[in-house]
Amino acid sequence: MRRVELLVTAILVPLDFIMLLIAAWLAYRIRFGEPVTDIRQAVYTLPLDEYLRVAAVISLVMLVIFAWNGLYAVVGTRRIVDEFRKIFLACSTGVMVLIVLFFFNRDLFSSRFIILIGWILSVVLVAFTRFIVIQIERSLFSKGIGVHRVLLVGNHRTAITLKSAIDHSSALGLKVVEQADKVDDNLFIKLPKVIKLKKIDEIISADPTLTRLDIARLIEFCKNNHIDFKYAADIFDSQVSHISIRPIAGIPLVELRGTPLQGWGRIFKRLMDIILSALALIVFGPIMLLTALAVRINSPGSVIYKNRRVGENGKVFDTLKFRSMKQEFCITDDNPKNEEALKLEQELIQKRSIKEGPIYKIKDDPRVTTVGKIIRATSLDEFPQFINVLKGEMSLVGPRPHQPREVEKYEDYQKATLGMKPGVTGLSQISGRSDLEFFEEVRLDTYYMENWSIILDAYILFKTPFILFKKRKAV
Repeated sequence: MRRVELLVTAILVPLDFIMLLIAAWLAYRIRFGEPVTDIRQAVYTLPLDEYLRVAAVISLVMLVIFAWNGLYAVVGTRRIVDEFRKIFLACSTGVMVLIVLFFFNRDLFSSRFIILIGWILSVVLVAFTRFIVIQIERSLFSKGIGVHRVLLVGNHRTAITLKSAIDHSSALGLKVVEQADKVDDNLFIKLPKVIKLKKIDEIISADPTLTRLDIARLIEFCKNNHIDFKYAADIFDSQVSHISIRPIAGIPLVELRGTPLQGWGRIFKRLMDIILSALALIVFGPIMLLTALAVRINSPGSVIYKNRRVGENGKVFDTLKFRSMKQEFCITDDNPKNEEALKLEQELIQKRSIKEGPIYKIKDDPRVTTVGKIIRATSLDEFPQFINVLKGEMSLVGPRPHQPREVEKYEDYQKATLGMKPGVTGLSQISGRSDLEFFEEVRLDTYYMENWSIILDAYILFKTPFILFKKRKAV
Protein backbone atom coordinates (compact mmCIF):
# COMPACT_ATOMS: atom_id res chain seq x y z
CA MET A 1 0.00 0.00 0.00
CA ARG A 2 2.79 2.40 0.83
CA ARG A 3 4.14 2.18 -2.70
CA VAL A 4 0.73 2.97 -4.17
CA GLU A 5 0.25 5.93 -1.79
CA LEU A 6 3.68 7.33 -2.60
CA LEU A 7 3.15 6.80 -6.33
CA VAL A 8 -0.21 8.62 -6.30
CA THR A 9 1.25 11.51 -4.29
CA ALA A 10 4.28 11.72 -6.58
CA ILE A 11 2.05 11.82 -9.67
CA LEU A 12 -0.11 14.60 -8.24
CA VAL A 13 2.77 17.10 -8.01
CA PRO A 14 3.70 17.24 -11.74
CA LEU A 15 0.03 16.94 -12.73
CA ASP A 16 -0.89 19.97 -10.62
CA PHE A 17 2.07 21.92 -12.03
CA ILE A 18 0.99 21.14 -15.61
CA MET A 19 -2.65 22.08 -14.87
CA LEU A 20 -1.57 25.39 -13.32
CA LEU A 21 0.51 26.19 -16.41
CA ILE A 22 -2.39 25.27 -18.70
CA ALA A 23 -4.71 27.46 -16.63
CA ALA A 24 -2.26 30.36 -16.97
CA TRP A 25 -1.88 29.81 -20.73
CA LEU A 26 -5.67 29.64 -21.24
CA ALA A 27 -6.13 32.81 -19.18
CA TYR A 28 -3.61 34.58 -21.42
CA ARG A 29 -5.32 33.34 -24.60
CA ILE A 30 -8.74 34.39 -23.32
CA ARG A 31 -7.59 37.86 -22.23
CA PHE A 32 -5.71 38.67 -25.41
CA GLY A 33 -8.07 36.86 -27.76
CA GLU A 34 -10.35 38.76 -30.10
CA PRO A 35 -13.65 38.40 -28.22
CA VAL A 36 -12.22 40.05 -25.09
CA THR A 37 -9.95 42.60 -26.79
CA ASP A 38 -12.90 43.70 -28.93
CA ILE A 39 -14.71 44.57 -25.71
CA ARG A 40 -11.69 46.05 -23.92
CA GLN A 41 -8.37 46.66 -25.63
CA ALA A 42 -5.29 45.58 -23.65
CA VAL A 43 -3.23 48.60 -22.54
CA TYR A 44 -0.14 46.55 -21.76
CA THR A 45 0.65 43.22 -23.42
CA LEU A 46 3.24 40.91 -21.89
CA PRO A 47 4.93 38.62 -24.46
CA LEU A 48 3.73 35.02 -24.11
CA ASP A 49 7.17 33.51 -23.47
CA GLU A 50 7.93 36.01 -20.72
CA TYR A 51 4.42 35.54 -19.30
CA LEU A 52 4.87 31.74 -19.16
CA ARG A 53 8.19 32.11 -17.34
CA VAL A 54 6.45 34.21 -14.71
CA ALA A 55 3.57 31.70 -14.64
CA ALA A 56 6.01 28.81 -14.10
CA VAL A 57 7.52 30.52 -11.07
CA ILE A 58 4.07 31.31 -9.73
CA SER A 59 3.03 27.68 -10.28
CA LEU A 60 5.99 26.47 -8.24
CA VAL A 61 4.94 28.80 -5.43
CA MET A 62 1.41 27.44 -5.75
CA LEU A 63 2.72 23.90 -5.28
CA VAL A 64 4.25 24.98 -1.98
CA ILE A 65 0.87 26.43 -0.96
CA PHE A 66 -0.80 23.18 -2.06
CA ALA A 67 1.59 21.19 0.12
CA TRP A 68 0.97 23.55 3.03
CA ASN A 69 -2.79 22.89 2.64
CA GLY A 70 -2.24 19.13 2.85
CA LEU A 71 -2.85 18.31 -0.82
CA TYR A 72 0.25 16.14 -0.96
CA ALA A 73 -0.17 14.27 2.30
CA VAL A 74 0.59 10.56 1.92
CA VAL A 75 -2.77 9.03 2.79
CA GLY A 76 -4.50 5.76 2.00
CA THR A 77 -7.68 7.29 0.63
CA ARG A 78 -8.66 10.75 -0.55
CA ARG A 79 -12.18 12.10 -0.16
CA ILE A 80 -13.35 14.10 -3.17
CA VAL A 81 -15.15 16.72 -1.07
CA ASP A 82 -12.10 17.31 1.14
CA GLU A 83 -9.78 17.56 -1.87
CA PHE A 84 -12.02 20.09 -3.62
CA ARG A 85 -12.19 22.21 -0.47
CA LYS A 86 -8.40 22.18 -0.09
CA ILE A 87 -7.90 23.03 -3.78
CA PHE A 88 -10.30 25.98 -3.56
CA LEU A 89 -8.60 27.32 -0.43
CA ALA A 90 -5.09 26.77 -1.81
CA CYS A 91 -5.82 28.46 -5.15
CA SER A 92 -7.56 31.33 -3.37
CA THR A 93 -4.55 31.76 -1.07
CA GLY A 94 -2.26 31.79 -4.10
CA VAL A 95 -4.35 34.48 -5.78
CA MET A 96 -4.23 36.64 -2.65
CA VAL A 97 -0.43 36.32 -2.64
CA LEU A 98 -0.36 37.38 -6.31
CA ILE A 99 -2.56 40.38 -5.66
CA VAL A 100 -0.21 41.53 -2.90
CA LEU A 101 2.89 41.02 -5.10
CA PHE A 102 1.40 42.85 -8.08
CA PHE A 103 0.33 45.70 -5.83
CA PHE A 104 4.01 46.39 -5.15
CA ASN A 105 5.25 45.52 -8.66
CA ARG A 106 2.78 46.28 -11.43
CA ASP A 107 5.50 45.86 -14.06
CA LEU A 108 4.88 42.09 -14.11
CA PHE A 109 1.50 42.63 -15.75
CA SER A 110 -1.46 44.72 -14.81
CA SER A 111 -4.39 42.60 -16.04
CA ARG A 112 -6.73 41.85 -13.17
CA PHE A 113 -8.83 39.83 -15.60
CA ILE A 114 -5.99 37.34 -16.14
CA ILE A 115 -5.65 36.85 -12.39
CA LEU A 116 -9.40 36.28 -12.00
CA ILE A 117 -9.79 33.89 -14.93
CA GLY A 118 -6.54 32.14 -14.03
CA TRP A 119 -7.86 31.53 -10.51
CA ILE A 120 -11.12 30.04 -11.81
CA LEU A 121 -9.34 27.87 -14.38
CA SER A 122 -6.75 26.65 -11.87
CA VAL A 123 -9.49 25.54 -9.46
CA VAL A 124 -11.42 23.78 -12.23
CA LEU A 125 -8.44 22.07 -13.91
CA VAL A 126 -6.66 20.97 -10.74
CA ALA A 127 -9.95 19.71 -9.27
CA PHE A 128 -10.72 17.83 -12.49
CA THR A 129 -7.37 16.04 -12.59
CA ARG A 130 -7.62 15.29 -8.87
CA PHE A 131 -11.08 13.78 -9.49
CA ILE A 132 -9.69 11.58 -12.28
CA VAL A 133 -6.78 10.40 -10.13
CA ILE A 134 -9.13 9.57 -7.25
CA GLN A 135 -11.40 7.61 -9.57
CA ILE A 136 -8.42 5.65 -10.93
CA GLU A 137 -7.23 5.01 -7.36
CA ARG A 138 -10.70 3.77 -6.37
CA SER A 139 -10.83 1.56 -9.45
CA LEU A 140 -7.58 -0.03 -8.28
CA PHE A 141 -9.04 -0.47 -4.80
CA SER A 142 -12.08 -2.26 -6.25
CA LYS A 143 -9.69 -4.74 -7.87
CA GLY A 144 -7.85 -5.25 -4.58
CA ILE A 145 -4.79 -3.29 -5.69
CA GLY A 146 -3.25 -1.06 -3.04
CA VAL A 147 -5.81 -1.72 -0.30
CA HIS A 148 -4.82 -1.73 3.36
CA ARG A 149 -5.29 -5.19 4.86
CA VAL A 150 -6.89 -4.72 8.27
CA LEU A 151 -7.14 -6.70 11.46
CA LEU A 152 -10.28 -5.43 13.21
CA VAL A 153 -10.49 -5.79 16.98
CA GLY A 154 -13.91 -6.00 18.61
CA ASN A 155 -17.43 -7.37 18.11
CA HIS A 156 -19.23 -4.31 19.52
CA ARG A 157 -21.70 -2.24 17.47
CA THR A 158 -18.88 0.09 16.52
CA ALA A 159 -16.90 -2.82 15.06
CA ILE A 160 -19.97 -4.14 13.22
CA THR A 161 -20.65 -0.70 11.72
CA LEU A 162 -17.03 -0.25 10.67
CA LYS A 163 -16.80 -3.69 9.07
CA SER A 164 -20.06 -3.15 7.20
CA ALA A 165 -18.83 0.21 5.88
CA ILE A 166 -15.47 -1.24 4.83
CA ASP A 167 -17.06 -4.29 3.17
CA HIS A 168 -19.52 -2.18 1.19
CA SER A 169 -17.19 0.63 0.11
CA SER A 170 -14.05 -0.25 -1.81
CA ALA A 171 -13.37 3.52 -2.05
CA LEU A 172 -12.12 3.43 1.54
CA GLY A 173 -9.09 1.44 0.42
CA LEU A 174 -9.48 -0.98 3.32
CA LYS A 175 -10.17 -4.70 3.57
CA VAL A 176 -10.86 -6.58 6.79
CA VAL A 177 -8.93 -9.85 6.43
CA GLU A 178 -9.01 -10.86 10.09
CA GLN A 179 -11.14 -10.03 13.12
CA ALA A 180 -10.42 -10.56 16.80
CA ASP A 181 -13.35 -10.54 19.22
CA LYS A 182 -11.25 -9.76 22.28
CA VAL A 183 -7.78 -8.80 23.42
CA ASP A 184 -6.05 -11.33 25.66
CA ASP A 185 -2.78 -13.25 25.96
CA ASN A 186 -3.89 -15.78 23.33
CA LEU A 187 -4.33 -12.98 20.78
CA PHE A 188 -0.79 -11.70 21.27
CA ILE A 189 0.54 -15.25 20.96
CA LYS A 190 -1.21 -15.68 17.60
CA LEU A 191 -0.68 -12.13 16.28
CA PRO A 192 2.86 -12.54 14.82
CA LYS A 193 1.76 -15.55 12.77
CA VAL A 194 -1.49 -13.86 11.68
CA ILE A 195 0.35 -10.68 10.67
CA LYS A 196 2.76 -12.63 8.50
CA LEU A 197 0.19 -15.01 7.02
CA LYS A 198 -2.52 -12.41 6.28
CA LYS A 199 -0.04 -9.62 5.43
CA ILE A 200 -1.73 -7.18 7.81
CA ASP A 201 -1.03 -3.48 7.16
CA GLU A 202 -2.89 -2.02 10.13
CA ILE A 203 -4.87 -2.88 13.24
CA ILE A 204 -8.09 -1.03 14.00
CA SER A 205 -9.39 -1.24 17.55
CA ALA A 206 -13.17 -0.81 17.57
CA ASP A 207 -13.97 -2.09 21.05
CA PRO A 208 -14.78 0.72 23.53
CA THR A 209 -14.62 -1.75 26.44
CA LEU A 210 -10.88 -2.35 26.09
CA THR A 211 -8.78 -1.37 29.09
CA ARG A 212 -5.92 1.11 28.90
CA LEU A 213 -3.53 -1.83 29.31
CA ASP A 214 -5.07 -3.63 26.30
CA ILE A 215 -4.73 -0.51 24.14
CA ALA A 216 -1.16 0.04 25.30
CA ARG A 217 -0.23 -3.55 24.42
CA LEU A 218 -1.77 -3.20 20.94
CA ILE A 219 0.05 0.08 20.32
CA GLU A 220 3.35 -1.40 21.48
CA PHE A 221 2.87 -4.44 19.24
CA CYS A 222 2.12 -2.25 16.21
CA LYS A 223 5.20 -0.10 16.85
CA ASN A 224 7.46 -3.12 17.14
CA ASN A 225 6.04 -4.69 13.96
CA HIS A 226 5.81 -1.44 11.93
CA ILE A 227 2.04 -1.68 11.58
CA ASP A 228 -0.37 1.26 11.63
CA PHE A 229 -2.72 1.47 14.59
CA LYS A 230 -6.10 3.19 14.58
CA TYR A 231 -8.62 3.52 17.37
CA ALA A 232 -12.36 4.05 16.83
CA ALA A 233 -13.65 6.13 19.73
CA ASP A 234 -17.29 5.36 20.51
CA ILE A 235 -17.94 8.31 22.85
CA PHE A 236 -20.77 7.45 25.25
CA ASP A 237 -21.84 4.84 22.67
CA SER A 238 -23.56 7.65 20.73
CA GLN A 239 -23.72 8.95 17.17
CA VAL A 240 -20.99 11.62 17.21
CA SER A 241 -18.90 12.60 14.22
CA HIS A 242 -18.23 16.34 14.39
CA ILE A 243 -15.31 16.48 16.80
CA SER A 244 -12.03 18.29 17.11
CA ILE A 245 -8.95 17.17 19.01
CA ARG A 246 -6.73 19.71 20.75
CA PRO A 247 -3.71 18.59 22.75
CA ILE A 248 -3.01 20.43 26.01
CA ALA A 249 0.13 19.50 27.93
CA GLY A 250 0.40 16.43 25.74
CA ILE A 251 -3.13 15.29 26.61
CA PRO A 252 -5.56 15.09 23.63
CA LEU A 253 -8.87 16.76 24.50
CA VAL A 254 -11.82 15.71 22.34
CA GLU A 255 -14.37 18.48 21.80
CA LEU A 256 -17.87 17.72 20.54
CA ARG A 257 -18.91 20.63 18.34
CA GLY A 258 -22.33 21.74 17.17
CA THR A 259 -23.51 21.98 13.58
CA PRO A 260 -21.86 24.67 11.41
CA LEU A 261 -25.29 25.34 9.87
CA GLN A 262 -25.85 28.53 11.81
CA GLY A 263 -25.94 32.23 10.99
CA TRP A 264 -24.89 32.98 7.43
CA GLY A 265 -24.68 29.28 6.62
CA ARG A 266 -28.39 28.91 7.26
CA ILE A 267 -29.20 32.02 5.22
CA PHE A 268 -27.08 30.86 2.28
CA LYS A 269 -28.60 27.38 2.34
CA ARG A 270 -32.10 28.84 2.26
CA LEU A 271 -31.25 31.12 -0.67
CA MET A 272 -29.85 28.14 -2.59
CA ASP A 273 -33.00 26.15 -1.79
CA ILE A 274 -35.24 28.88 -3.22
CA ILE A 275 -33.17 29.45 -6.37
CA LEU A 276 -32.48 25.80 -7.22
CA SER A 277 -35.95 24.45 -6.38
CA ALA A 278 -37.58 27.16 -8.51
CA LEU A 279 -35.18 26.33 -11.33
CA ALA A 280 -35.92 22.60 -10.91
CA LEU A 281 -39.67 23.20 -11.19
CA ILE A 282 -39.11 25.09 -14.44
CA VAL A 283 -36.66 22.58 -15.95
CA PHE A 284 -38.55 19.45 -14.87
CA GLY A 285 -41.99 21.00 -15.40
CA PRO A 286 -42.71 19.07 -18.64
CA ILE A 287 -41.63 15.77 -17.03
CA MET A 288 -43.82 16.47 -14.01
CA LEU A 289 -46.81 17.21 -16.26
CA LEU A 290 -46.31 13.91 -18.11
CA THR A 291 -45.96 12.06 -14.82
CA ALA A 292 -49.16 13.64 -13.50
CA LEU A 293 -50.97 12.63 -16.68
CA ALA A 294 -49.71 9.05 -16.42
CA VAL A 295 -50.81 8.81 -12.77
CA ARG A 296 -54.27 10.10 -13.64
CA ILE A 297 -54.75 7.75 -16.60
CA ASN A 298 -53.45 4.70 -14.72
CA SER A 299 -55.86 4.91 -11.80
CA PRO A 300 -58.68 7.24 -10.68
CA GLY A 301 -58.07 9.64 -7.83
CA SER A 302 -55.95 12.64 -6.97
CA VAL A 303 -52.62 13.12 -8.74
CA ILE A 304 -50.83 14.49 -5.66
CA TYR A 305 -50.54 12.43 -2.48
CA LYS A 306 -50.11 14.37 0.76
CA ASN A 307 -48.12 12.33 3.25
CA ARG A 308 -47.75 13.54 6.86
CA ARG A 309 -44.09 13.85 7.92
CA VAL A 310 -42.07 15.27 10.79
CA GLY A 311 -39.76 18.16 9.95
CA GLU A 312 -37.37 20.49 11.72
CA ASN A 313 -37.75 20.57 15.52
CA GLY A 314 -40.62 18.08 15.33
CA LYS A 315 -42.90 20.30 13.22
CA VAL A 316 -45.42 18.20 11.26
CA PHE A 317 -46.10 18.99 7.60
CA ASP A 318 -47.42 17.31 4.45
CA THR A 319 -44.88 16.16 1.87
CA LEU A 320 -46.16 16.33 -1.68
CA LYS A 321 -45.69 13.30 -3.92
CA PHE A 322 -47.18 11.96 -7.10
CA ARG A 323 -49.61 9.25 -6.02
CA SER A 324 -48.09 5.82 -6.54
CA MET A 325 -50.80 3.74 -4.82
CA LYS A 326 -54.47 3.20 -5.57
CA GLN A 327 -56.51 6.03 -4.09
CA GLU A 328 -58.39 3.84 -1.58
CA PHE A 329 -55.09 2.67 -0.05
CA CYS A 330 -53.57 6.13 0.50
CA ILE A 331 -53.20 7.06 4.16
CA THR A 332 -54.29 10.68 4.16
CA ASP A 333 -57.01 12.81 5.68
CA ASP A 334 -58.46 13.22 2.17
CA ASN A 335 -59.24 9.49 1.99
CA PRO A 336 -62.70 8.58 3.38
CA LYS A 337 -61.42 5.02 3.87
CA ASN A 338 -58.33 6.16 5.77
CA GLU A 339 -58.88 3.87 8.78
CA GLU A 340 -59.21 0.78 6.57
CA ALA A 341 -56.12 1.82 4.63
CA LEU A 342 -54.12 2.25 7.85
CA LYS A 343 -55.25 -1.16 9.12
CA LEU A 344 -54.19 -2.82 5.85
CA GLU A 345 -50.79 -1.13 6.01
CA GLN A 346 -50.21 -2.38 9.55
CA GLU A 347 -50.96 -5.93 8.36
CA LEU A 348 -48.57 -5.57 5.44
CA ILE A 349 -45.84 -4.21 7.72
CA GLN A 350 -46.13 -7.24 9.99
CA LYS A 351 -46.08 -9.71 7.08
CA ARG A 352 -43.81 -8.08 4.49
CA SER A 353 -41.60 -5.44 6.08
CA ILE A 354 -37.92 -6.12 5.38
CA LYS A 355 -36.58 -3.47 7.76
CA GLU A 356 -36.00 -3.53 11.47
CA GLY A 357 -36.49 -0.64 13.88
CA PRO A 358 -39.01 2.21 13.66
CA ILE A 359 -38.91 2.46 9.85
CA TYR A 360 -40.72 -0.03 7.65
CA LYS A 361 -40.27 -1.08 4.03
CA ILE A 362 -42.93 -3.31 2.48
CA LYS A 363 -41.65 -5.77 -0.10
CA ASP A 364 -43.79 -6.29 -3.23
CA ASP A 365 -46.39 -3.83 -1.97
CA PRO A 366 -49.73 -4.89 -3.58
CA ARG A 367 -51.17 -1.37 -3.17
CA VAL A 368 -48.78 0.16 -5.73
CA THR A 369 -50.06 0.82 -9.25
CA THR A 370 -48.22 0.00 -12.47
CA VAL A 371 -47.20 3.63 -12.99
CA GLY A 372 -46.46 3.85 -9.27
CA LYS A 373 -43.77 1.18 -9.53
CA ILE A 374 -42.05 3.13 -12.30
CA ILE A 375 -42.13 6.53 -10.63
CA ARG A 376 -40.96 5.05 -7.31
CA ALA A 377 -38.06 3.25 -8.94
CA THR A 378 -36.99 6.47 -10.69
CA SER A 379 -37.93 8.79 -7.78
CA LEU A 380 -40.22 10.78 -10.09
CA ASP A 381 -42.86 10.54 -7.36
CA GLU A 382 -40.75 12.88 -5.19
CA PHE A 383 -40.47 15.76 -7.70
CA PRO A 384 -43.42 17.71 -6.19
CA GLN A 385 -41.30 18.06 -3.03
CA PHE A 386 -39.57 20.98 -4.74
CA ILE A 387 -42.77 22.85 -3.78
CA ASN A 388 -42.17 21.85 -0.14
CA VAL A 389 -38.69 23.34 -0.49
CA LEU A 390 -40.04 26.62 -1.82
CA LYS A 391 -42.51 26.76 1.08
CA GLY A 392 -39.65 26.34 3.53
CA GLU A 393 -40.86 23.00 4.91
CA MET A 394 -37.98 21.07 3.40
CA SER A 395 -34.50 21.69 2.05
CA LEU A 396 -32.93 20.31 -1.11
CA VAL A 397 -30.39 18.46 1.03
CA GLY A 398 -31.02 17.12 4.51
CA PRO A 399 -32.03 14.10 6.59
CA ARG A 400 -34.74 11.79 5.29
CA PRO A 401 -38.21 12.80 6.63
CA HIS A 402 -40.29 10.15 8.40
CA GLN A 403 -43.89 9.74 9.51
CA PRO A 404 -45.06 10.77 13.01
CA ARG A 405 -45.82 7.16 14.00
CA GLU A 406 -42.27 6.22 13.00
CA VAL A 407 -40.71 9.14 14.87
CA GLU A 408 -42.58 8.10 18.04
CA LYS A 409 -40.45 4.93 18.07
CA TYR A 410 -37.11 6.78 17.78
CA GLU A 411 -34.45 6.27 20.41
CA ASP A 412 -33.36 9.49 22.11
CA TYR A 413 -30.12 9.79 20.11
CA GLN A 414 -32.01 9.27 16.84
CA LYS A 415 -34.11 12.39 17.47
CA ALA A 416 -31.03 14.51 16.73
CA THR A 417 -31.88 14.19 13.03
CA LEU A 418 -34.92 16.41 13.67
CA GLY A 419 -32.59 19.34 14.32
CA MET A 420 -32.72 20.61 10.73
CA LYS A 421 -35.07 20.64 7.76
CA PRO A 422 -35.49 17.27 6.02
CA GLY A 423 -34.19 17.03 2.48
CA VAL A 424 -35.41 15.95 -0.93
CA THR A 425 -32.06 14.19 -1.10
CA GLY A 426 -29.31 13.67 1.42
CA LEU A 427 -26.20 11.80 2.44
CA SER A 428 -28.15 8.70 3.44
CA GLN A 429 -30.11 8.75 0.15
CA ILE A 430 -27.00 8.77 -2.03
CA SER A 431 -25.35 6.16 0.19
CA GLY A 432 -28.02 3.50 -0.12
CA ARG A 433 -31.36 5.14 -0.81
CA SER A 434 -34.17 3.15 0.92
CA ASP A 435 -32.02 0.02 1.35
CA LEU A 436 -30.06 1.27 4.38
CA GLU A 437 -30.77 -0.01 7.86
CA PHE A 438 -32.20 2.74 10.03
CA PHE A 439 -29.19 2.97 12.37
CA GLU A 440 -26.96 3.50 9.28
CA GLU A 441 -29.33 6.17 7.98
CA VAL A 442 -29.21 8.00 11.33
CA ARG A 443 -25.42 7.79 11.43
CA LEU A 444 -25.09 9.34 7.95
CA ASP A 445 -27.71 12.03 8.56
CA THR A 446 -26.06 12.93 11.88
CA TYR A 447 -22.70 13.19 10.15
CA TYR A 448 -24.22 15.51 7.54
CA MET A 449 -25.76 17.76 10.17
CA GLU A 450 -22.53 18.02 12.15
CA ASN A 451 -20.31 18.51 9.10
CA TRP A 452 -22.52 20.61 6.82
CA SER A 453 -20.77 22.73 4.23
CA ILE A 454 -21.63 24.31 0.89
CA ILE A 455 -19.25 21.89 -0.82
CA LEU A 456 -20.90 18.88 0.85
CA ASP A 457 -24.32 20.06 -0.36
CA ALA A 458 -22.95 20.54 -3.88
CA TYR A 459 -21.41 17.05 -3.81
CA ILE A 460 -24.69 15.42 -2.71
CA LEU A 461 -26.71 17.31 -5.34
CA PHE A 462 -24.15 16.39 -8.01
CA LYS A 463 -24.23 12.70 -7.09
CA THR A 464 -28.01 12.35 -6.69
CA PRO A 465 -28.88 12.05 -10.43
CA PHE A 466 -26.34 9.24 -10.85
CA ILE A 467 -27.88 7.33 -7.93
CA LEU A 468 -31.30 7.50 -9.60
CA PHE A 469 -30.01 5.45 -12.52
CA LYS A 470 -28.78 2.65 -10.26
CA LYS A 471 -30.98 -0.41 -10.02
CA ARG A 472 -33.57 -0.02 -7.30
CA LYS A 473 -36.66 -2.10 -6.66
CA ALA A 474 -39.94 -0.28 -6.27
CA VAL A 475 -41.68 -1.14 -3.04
